[in-house]
Amino acid sequence: MDTRKLRRLFLFLVPVLICLVSGGDATGLKAGGPTAQATGLKTGGPTAQAAPAAQLDRDGPLCECEGCTSILVGKLASVDGSTTTSHSCDSTSDRTWMNIVPNRKHKPGEMAKVYYQPKETKGPDDPDRVETGEIPQVAETYAYLNAAYPIMNEHQLAIGETTFGGKREMQSDNGIIDCPELYRLCLERAKTAREAIRVADELTKQYGYNDWGEAFTFADPNEVWLFEIVGPGKGKKGAVWAAARIPDDHVSVAAKAPRIRTLDVKDKERFMASANVQIVAQEMGFWDPKSGQAFEFCYAYGSRTAMGSRRREWRALSRIAPSLKLDPFDENYPISVKAEKKLSVQDVLEIFRDVYQDTAFDVTRTLTTVTRDGKVTKSPIANPFMNNDYLNAFKIPSERTIACKRATYLQITQSRAWLPNAIGGVVWLGYDNPTTTPHTPFYIGISQMPASYTVDGRARFRRDCAWWAYRQVSQLAFFRWQDMVKEIEKTWRPIEDKAFGEQAKVEEEALRLYKQDPQKAREFLTKYSQGIANGAVDAYWKLAEDLWSKYTNYFD
Repeated sequence: MDTRKLRRLFLFLVPVLICLVSGGDATGLKAGGPTAQATGLKTGGPTAQAAPAAQLDRDGPLCECEGCTSILVGKLASVDGSTTTSHSCDSTSDRTWMNIVPNRKHKPGEMAKVYYQPKETKGPDDPDRVETGEIPQVAETYAYLNAAYPIMNEHQLAIGETTFGGKREMQSDNGIIDCPELYRLCLERAKTAREAIRVADELTKQYGYNDWGEAFTFADPNEVWLFEIVGPGKGKKGAVWAAARIPDDHVSVAAKAPRIRTLDVKDKERFMASANVQIVAQEMGFWDPKSGQAFEFCYAYGSRTAMGSRRREWRALSRIAPSLKLDPFDENYPISVKAEKKLSVQDVLEIFRDVYQDTAFDVTRTLTTVTRDGKVTKSPIANPFMNNDYLNAFKIPSERTIACKRATYLQITQSRAWLPNAIGGVVWLGYDNPTTTPHTPFYIGISQMPASYTVDGRARFRRDCAWWAYRQVSQLAFFRWQDMVKEIEKTWRPIEDKAFGEQAKVEEEALRLYKQDPQKAREFLTKYSQGIANGAVDAYWKLAEDLWSKYTNYFD
């Protein structure tokens, strides 16, 4: 029998067996439901972070597919020639503060400190951050927008991310560089995606990669690349990685599962890989060249078992190329597809807001009520982000949608070769759940983030923290989703539409000022980016008050 068919049968049966053994309580599966997956189960595979106890109590154990999503758009697949990468930072522990780190010059012999998990620090100079080592500093480090996972540098090089874990045996305890630090070092030292991959290779070979399997989604003004990396194994220093260039007229998606399969390393235009990419797989017993099977990176160093990952790939790719009629239960999908219509940033945003509406996988589809005039309508409490308590009570199988209630933030970038870097690089950024949040532009030429964006809100509620303005609203909406989400859109939609509508005019003025004096353009863009962001934050603090007032009687 074909091994692929056996694997697919195995992937279908394992969750069913788990459900039977557990009596169905662990997953909330219902016989005859549209999916057969052990959602909400932690299967023992590697995860970048252990789930906090509070999260386990509230939502049940996380499944292996609860991580981030990233979409890559080539320059010929976008409406204006931009390249795009993106990252929905789906986490309950990553920091909320952001800042602009300036360009710096360094003296010969200087050393650069490397830290452990900077994505969980309380501020840029957190006294509790843990140093893992130091490396020689370069003569110049580039300015960049610094978030839990740094986003874009002054040369319009941008990075998105999704953790795929990889095989547990690959994590090394002999290295000093983790994923967020590798992000930072790439943005500080590289101008292009290819250069960033070379920087990652050189640094991890010499100083060691100590994190789980990660996918970095690089975009510079001309190219987009998918880069997947794992450690070299316990006790070893280095890394194993592969990279694939996404064609200019294609769009790719990564959703916490490795995507790169076969590699043609002789084709330097389309592929790159570490020198040890096949050797380590042979040494670890993950691949035997004598077997006659082709070497596939994703299977050698990871797996494609997580339905929550594959379902997101299916949905995103199906929206981009609907004529392919992809099967939602397939194990593998094309690493990228040719866009059937060119995508704008708004189009990418709509994909990130997808909750499988109008499909068999919409968890709200059976939650209906009958109005006084006999009309069947969706229940006011029908919510695509219901936690396990609700799912089990309603006997609804869980689905990991592209939109995520745990998003710390969503970034969608634009890199544009025809504009000066300070204007051409823009990050469309929104805190918390993308379905309830406006996304506003931050140009890479700005000097400072808004004050409320520099405050970390993870430890407690804070009125001076922008993240909490959005978090409070999205959480309130869970109580009466169908009604509240419509009211919330009345606030975020005009903010977002205004930002997109005036983008060309803003950039025209910025370019005029840039030709006179680049500093004037930077000041103009800083004032503009901060102004629209601050206005949105103020609107959301007011929106929360309005929602409390209007719906107070529904909280009884």
